[in-house]
Amino acid sequence: MKNETIKTSRASQTRDKIEVKKVWTPPNSLDAPPAPTGYRHQWIRSEILGSSDAKNVASSLREGWELVRADQYPETQYPEMTEGKYAGVIGVGGLLLARIPEEIALQIDAYYKKQNEAKEEAVENNLMKEQHPSMKFHKESNTRVTFGGTKKS
Repeated sequence: MKNETIKTSRASQTRDKIEVKKVWTPPNSLDAPPAPTGYRHQWIRSEILGSSDAKNVASSLREGWELVRADQYPETQYPEMTEGKYAGVIGVGGLLLARIPEEIALQIDAYYKKQNEAKEEAVENNLMKEQHPSMKFHKESNTRVTFGGTKKS
């Protein structure tokens, strides 16, 4: 007689499962579904202190934002406006979720960056205009990024 050994897979062997402790975090009332590829999501104010802010919503819609409806994400549950003209839109506490194509969002970012740079330049020019000959201003900008360790000059 042969000495037969029975082989069993490792998966069938019983082992104690290590459970990772769940860490509690406070709920985020502005949880939103991830934006589809090629889009960006943003919260838009629809009311402030209980008063409708239709001007802000209309302005955002004219910029190219479109409101995100809860039925576009049937597999998940997000807070939804239940009444009024925004019924069915994902929203919470006077905010509505909107999306815009990434291409347009980048153009908006560039526009506001240019506006900011123009304002900074105007402030610098105004400051230089106001300088006194005996006390000259000079623009000195020095930025340094360090990640710990000792500072080397």
